[in-house]
Amino acid sequence: MFLRKPWLLAGCLLVLSVPVLASPAETFAFGEAAPAAKATRTVEVVLQDISFSPKSLDVKAGETVRFVLVNKGQLLHEFNLGDAAMHASHQQEMLKMQSSGMLTPTGMKMGDMDHSAMGHGDTGGMKHDDPNSVLVEPGKTAELTWTFSKAGALEFACNIPGHYQAGMVGKLTVSQ
Repeated sequence: MFLRKPWLLAGCLLVLSVPVLASPAETFAFGEAAPAAKATRTVEVVLQDISFSPKSLDVKAGETVRFVLVNKGQLLHEFNLGDAAMHASHQQEMLKMQSSGMLTPTGMKMGDMDHSAMGHGDTGGMKHDDPNSVLVEPGKTAELTWTFSKAGALEFACNIPGHYQAGMVGKLTVSQ
């Protein structure tokens, strides 16, 4: 067999280990997650069924903002930073989570789910752990701290199926 050749076995092991060794933290062109202690400003955002308050936010490039997210609605909501294309892609992921039963109207069910039905094997690969996003259950408060790296137009949105389409999206302007 081919595994009898030590150099071939070593090559296979090297190829299999490279993604694990080389997987950097997820980065975004518009910034990165930051510790709350680095925040230069705190902004409270109220999540209701189906709206944000405020509806728009202005920040500066280089600024680190601590978002305090208060869900005063009856439904699970998300606060996700990105552009419209990112939100469209994330909405597809959230739809799969909902279809699988992992995402409910009021929370997340992680338990004994069959992730193989979602194409993730049995490793439980489907998670909601993007650094630019947080889920907030009804009556709960959560935080997300972000350093904005460059000027541009972004959105903050709830990508729970149907929420963005119903208007749960706000404008985020990053100025110089």
